Amino acid sequence: MVVKLDCSGQLLRNQTDSSRIDAYLPTNCVQNHAANLLVLPNGDVLCTWFGGTQEGIADISAYYSRLEKGSNCWSPAIKLSDDATRSEQNPVFFLDPDNVLWLLYTAQIAGNQDTAIVRYRQSFDLGKSWGPIETLLSDPQKGIFIRQPITVMPNGDWLLPVFYCVAKSGEKWIGSYDTSGVMISKDKGKNWQIIDVPNSLGCVHMNILLLKNGHLLALFRSRWADYIYQSQSIDGGYSWSAPQQTSLPNNNSSIQATILNNGHIALVFNNVSAKDAKERRVSLYDEIEDDSSLGKKEAQIISGQKNAFWGAPRAPMSLVISTDNGQSWSDIRNLDEGDGYCMSNNSKDQLNREFSYPTIKQGLDGKLHIAYTYFRMAIKYVCIDENWVSKA
Repeated sequence: MVVKLDCSGQLLRNQTDSSRIDAYLPTNCVQNHAANLLVLPNGDVLCTWFGGTQEGIADISAYYSRLEKGSNCWSPAIKLSDDATRSEQNPVFFLDPDNVLWLLYTAQIAGNQDTAIVRYRQSFDLGKSWGPIETLLSDPQKGIFIRQPITVMPNGDWLLPVFYCVAKSGEKWIGSYDTSGVMISKDKGKNWQIIDVPNSLGCVHMNILLLKNGHLLALFRSRWADYIYQSQSIDGGYSWSAPQQTSLPNNNSSIQATILNNGHIALVFNNVSAKDAKERRVSLYDEIEDDSSLGKKEAQIISGQKNAFWGAPRAPMSLVISTDNGQSWSDIRNLDEGDGYCMSNNSKDQLNREFSYPTIKQGLDGKLHIAYTYFRMAIKYVCIDENWVSKA
């Protein structure tokens, strides 16, 4: 069945739930994935994501669109990166305290996450024009990846969560050896100090939340596709507890949370794990033809040790609330439902049916802005009231 989506960016009232507004962001790309939202001080909403033929291939670039305050349509997509030798992924917007808008993203040699570096661009007019592309972080021994935005601490420190993509010597990256850390800058991004998260093997996509009590809570995606994990810091991010599993499942796919105006935490995620999977994949990039360009052999799933699990369904897309700083979660409600088939990254033949990689921010008017991957074909945008879950 051929799926046709209206990627005009037009805001439309949901046909089955009149309390929400939906849209598919404008795009000319076959594949669109990994959205991140940012609400500007003037009420505009920005969304960045990556698009191209297929994740991991060098025609993947960062794009963005803008929903101006009061507008009923997202603007046409604008390409913000274009390195013909690298796949540019996981873009994130960050508005620093001086009103400089940053775009941060990863750039990897095709199909090899362990070669990723972090690049950035800056805008001094809130995204109307952009400066040159520069390198922010790199490590010749392992790939450095980002997914979540920078947190600014009350003392002025910037905390950028990263995860390291590590492969066994001579083998392609499979995700089984990834760990997390926090980059801390005291000089507005000029220099960075790395703080490793202890015992974080398999815990990635670290999402840092500054709680009302001044403590930090971090939520993690799990390579094992079992549970969402969490860690805490009480000293501004300079030390972290070892990640512990929460009651919420995870399917080795991205999550994102935000602190609401009332102090509650709103989290978007796939309410599913590997135990719900009938099949598994060897690797995220096992379809990319030029993945052998570095001369590495296929990684093997090793009996007797934990191995990254790929292929767990990526559906439903759900929203859940915590009223006690992440100690417990309640009032789960689904934004999209389906079988979540993701055994293929092929978007040209429309083989993928996942809802994944969500992002969530609260607007100036209290509305919740959410975006996520829809079938690896488009970025879907949803706008709801902050009490939408409890009104179910």
